[in-house]
Amino acid sequence: MDTQTGAFPTARDARCPFDPPAEYAELREREGTAALTCPVGVEARVVSRYADVRAMLTNPNLSSHAAPSTHVVAGGVLERPVAPGSLLNMDGAGHARLRRLLTPEFTVKRIQAMRPYVQRLVDDHLDALLAHGGPVDLVADFALPIPSLVICELLGVDYADRDHFQEQTAVLVGTTSDPEALAKANQEVVGFMTNLVLAKVAAPTDDLLGRLIVRARENGQELSVEELVTLGITLLIAGHETTANMIGLSTLALLRQPDQLEALRADPELAGTAVDEMLRYLSIVQFGVLRQAIGDVTIGAEEIKAGEWLVAALSAGNRDESVFPDADRIDLKREATAHLAFGYGIHQCLGQQLARVELQEVFARLHQRIPTLRLAVPFEDVEFKNDALVYGVRALPVTWEDAR
Repeated sequence: MDTQTGAFPTARDARCPFDPPAEYAELREREGTAALTCPVGVEARVVSRYADVRAMLTNPNLSSHAAPSTHVVAGGVLERPVAPGSLLNMDGAGHARLRRLLTPEFTVKRIQAMRPYVQRLVDDHLDALLAHGGPVDLVADFALPIPSLVICELLGVDYADRDHFQEQTAVLVGTTSDPEALAKANQEVVGFMTNLVLAKVAAPTDDLLGRLIVRARENGQELSVEELVTLGITLLIAGHETTANMIGLSTLALLRQPDQLEALRADPELAGTAVDEMLRYLSIVQFGVLRQAIGDVTIGAEEIKAGEWLVAALSAGNRDESVFPDADRIDLKREATAHLAFGYGIHQCLGQQLARVELQEVFARLHQRIPTLRLAVPFEDVEFKNDALVYGVRALPVTWEDAR
């Protein structure tokens, strides 16, 4: 067993901001796993090979009770009680119960029924961009509002509240947020969602939260207000933060790969495979997910003792050459649906089909409608979210040739 220690890598490869930490390539070549010291102050074994990451995320003796990326939050608390309804932190029967109640909202049929709505949103925002003319910030004017509108529509949240919850969300997903600001943001978001849930409990509406309340009652599994609030916050944050960052970051990455971008412009049908390839390549859950052994387990050929911490380095697994040849290169024709960007096992992202539909419609339309899209600032001036749990760009100034 390799017991070499060092610091857990949190910086992307300096040679390319789209690549994971350079240390991951070395870790994949090691025998066993390296025990690295995480910012939270514990040692964790970093699992970096694709097969081992999948094995780790399906092992029932590895608990997700600590938040998925708590290991990179300096001063974070690992051993806090799991809040009722905290889907990401729950294990076993409690997690399965919530997942069963939510699954009908994310079936392929239901999500595909939302595609025309997503198409209209994308086209409406492109119309607005073209009417305005460049330069614009593609994050603020396109990447963020589209998934925000979709998740608001799905949950039954008033879109007029978007600026407020987006501001608080940015604090909650930051790894360097001030504790006082973090507590205030959490209080604000909980208060906002509590008011929404109480209204829907009193009079369920035809949206995800309303249907969830009714379904749970009919099944004799009525959800408490606290459970509904936590679920609502989880879905609200996950539903817009990840997709918005993928839109901005993947647009920038493709602008830096003109051959692949030209292929997508020439064939918008390529959007299907392109989305999964960009999810694999960018792996925006950039610090992986944390687990703790609640019993002795074996990962690969290595024995892990109860109580030890492990990190599944999703971005490292997604660059594993044994599964994805030439893994450090974007290939929009690659069949990459087996990537780890959505996680794996019982905690695999519940909303992954919704994210795919949103991204597919963006990929198929953005570069067709604005074929001369380009950066409006030097690449070196783009600021990346190196201190956020979800990787992306803070702004993306772009412009294009006006065809009018």
